Amino acid sequence: MDLSNLSPAEGATHKKRRLGRGEGSGQGGHSSTRGTKGQSSRSGSGTRPAWFEGGQMPLYRRIPKWGFTSPFPTEYSIANVSRLQRLIDEDRLDTSSTVTPEVLEEAGAIRSAENVKILGDGDITAAVEVQAHAFSESAREKIEAAGGTATVIDN
Repeated sequence: MDLSNLSPAEGATHKKRRLGRGEGSGQGGHSSTRGTKGQSSRSGSGTRPAWFEGGQMPLYRRIPKWGFTSPFPTEYSIANVSRLQRLIDEDRLDTSSTVTPEVLEEAGAIRSAENVKILGDGDITAAVEVQAHAFSESAREKIEAAGGTATVIDN
């Protein structure tokens, strides 16, 4: 046996159906196996979008709309106070100098120093001066309770 003798297994291949070739073809004749009438029997009917619901009122029109989504949202790079404490414990942040967004980016706490917000998840024990574009209330309280300062910088 070699490659020139190979053939598909018995029953593995089928003759192609020749649709739309009249009544004598044995394939439904006038309807070409599509059934009768309706949207699915027409040509081009298979290109409906995924959200099409057969003429029923679509879901996105049935549910109520509310609120407002700004087309220009302010996206912050986020750092928690627990992350600041961990960086201080690992000697990647110096408590004697001011912690700025650029210092946090260098230390790997955030990806971008453009808009930085400090959040209050976790605890901080080091007295450190932190500058950021925004602070959550709990973050500000925890930093000040540890003896540090939280300063908001303008963009």
